[in-house]
Amino acid sequence: MTEVETNSTPEATVPTQAGFVALIGAPNAGKSTLLNQLVGAKVSIVSHKVQTTRAIMRGIAIKGPSQVIFVDTPGIFQPKRTLDRAMVNTAWGGASDADIVAVLIDAKRGIGEEVTRIFDKLADIRHPKILIINKIDTVKRDSLLALAADLNARAKFEATFMVSALNGSGVEDLMGWLAEQVPVGPWLYPEDQISDLPMRMLAAEITREKLFLRLHDELPYSSTVETEQWKEMKDGSARLEQTIYVERDSQKKIVLGKDGQTIKAISMAARKELTDIVERPVHLFLFVKVRENWAEDPERLREMGLDLTLKS
Repeated sequence: MTEVETNSTPEATVPTQAGFVALIGAPNAGKSTLLNQLVGAKVSIVSHKVQTTRAIMRGIAIKGPSQVIFVDTPGIFQPKRTLDRAMVNTAWGGASDADIVAVLIDAKRGIGEEVTRIFDKLADIRHPKILIINKIDTVKRDSLLALAADLNARAKFEATFMVSALNGSGVEDLMGWLAEQVPVGPWLYPEDQISDLPMRMLAAEITREKLFLRLHDELPYSSTVETEQWKEMKDGSARLEQTIYVERDSQKKIVLGKDGQTIKAISMAARKELTDIVERPVHLFLFVKVRENWAEDPERLREMGLDLTLKS
């Protein structure tokens, strides 16, 4: 068993703890925003567009002797296409593999069809579950209490937390409780690692976020970004070549924009954030290509880490 020193005396040790916490919920419930708050750094992209998160990624946080690995899953919704089904399957797969399942509910939206669908399947998850009601700053206290009571009547939760992932309210209490609950055991990742996402993939995700933020509803969410090249330069900078894949020529024109202004703005925003993350200059070159029906290609979805084996 791994042990760490406490601050009391040099000889005093306490057993380390480590475990996985899956964040599940409807699209735009705030999972990625909450994950970034819990980890204390940006490890998952955030946008107002639904189904921003696609594959499972993990954010790693340390609290005292505990290492808590948060699993950010795609939003659970009614799937229509192969990509949709793979995302939902991946979300439930992440929940079934975790030590604790955290169900995140948007306080403002309350209990709708998507939440009801999630609760219908919660009985199949045997791991301990907690309820997190998010965006509490948008709803009156009486409504929050009524919502919490209703949700707890629908499923058995070990604890209920009310948070605002946006401003951090209640997040410290949530983190403290989870740190106490994860199993005793050695840490699973190095102390300075905050994500399991390879840098090439994180770079692609950052660009995809800027793409969504720039174009909002002009571009369907079935666009993706791949880092084709990451080259370390002699001067210490990094040269990245990325391709934005869309499904139709009309979408390509939207991404490029008039005289290429849109893709230039996306590139500048992504390059600035990537430079801050890697702490050195980044030279980013973006290309746009049409890949018809990529969201229905099983091989492509498996490469993205999505689960095509389960029935949603």
